[in-house]
Amino acid sequence: MEEFKHYTVMKHEAVDALECQSGKIYVDCTLGGGGHSELILRRIQPDGRLIAFDIDEDAIKVSTEKLKDYKNLTIVKSSYTNIKKVLKELGIEKITGGVLFDLGASYHQFNKCERGFSFSKEAPLDMRFNQDADFSAYDVVNTYSEDDLVRIFSEYGEERFSKRIAKKIVDVRKTKKIETTTELADLIVNCTPHIKSSIHPATRVFQAIRIEVNQELTNVKNALNDVLDLLEFGAIISVISFHSLEDRIVKKLFKYHSERCHCEKNQMICKCPPPVLEMVNKKPIEASAEEIKENPPSRSAKLRIARCIRKI
Repeated sequence: MEEFKHYTVMKHEAVDALECQSGKIYVDCTLGGGGHSELILRRIQPDGRLIAFDIDEDAIKVSTEKLKDYKNLTIVKSSYTNIKKVLKELGIEKITGGVLFDLGASYHQFNKCERGFSFSKEAPLDMRFNQDADFSAYDVVNTYSEDDLVRIFSEYGEERFSKRIAKKIVDVRKTKKIETTTELADLIVNCTPHIKSSIHPATRVFQAIRIEVNQELTNVKNALNDVLDLLEFGAIISVISFHSLEDRIVKKLFKYHSERCHCEKNQMICKCPPPVLEMVNKKPIEASAEEIKENPPSRSAKLRIARCIRKI
């Protein structure tokens, strides 16, 4: 296996937020290179427990070796979307300490050629986080209707030329399937106006396809709602997101569950249950200038933190 490279974004800020203690149960929903997990494990000795999820085989292999000396770690090859099912199978009823979501794809995933995340290197259209999944970027590009392509490019990529790009994809695939990242990137460059910009013309479309392939936004929303049912009183959710669509979901969910009333304005008596969460930071925490200099993709990261205040 080629060298696994992974930069742990806002490692100390995200783990500090969990207020780690021995004797409590913690969950790292995205193990990755093990940076967050290792720091959590150090801080929960001797009697804390950490459950770490990942669907990337490379990440699991590297992190299993890296964290082999920690006996209070359980690594699960599964998506965090299965958190309720997995914790039940492990005999865990409640997350008593906290849970960390790092929603970014790793440097390794983006730069491993055959994974097809990057338009700078020729590779098959793939973009699957889970290599066992059947559905890939190839299926989106070559089977989705023009309307569906416009929808995902607009919603998930916020791409202003979504109609033009979708039409060109549909026209091209009438005679030949689009099979590689460079084919798709060149198509996008050639069918859109040349605008002076710091980002490549294909960036937003590739982001949109990746989100669609991995159902990222749906998974985030569902998993956060599942976690609310699993949190013990006082437990903390720490979430790092990397683009506005993810951050919007986290912000909206935290805000809704921390409000005391959701009644209509004309309703005389409030019957709303007590809020589930208390927001620890009203505004998201961002990476330091020093970290951004060391790892430029950190500049888009936003950390939101909430505490469970629901008494069971």
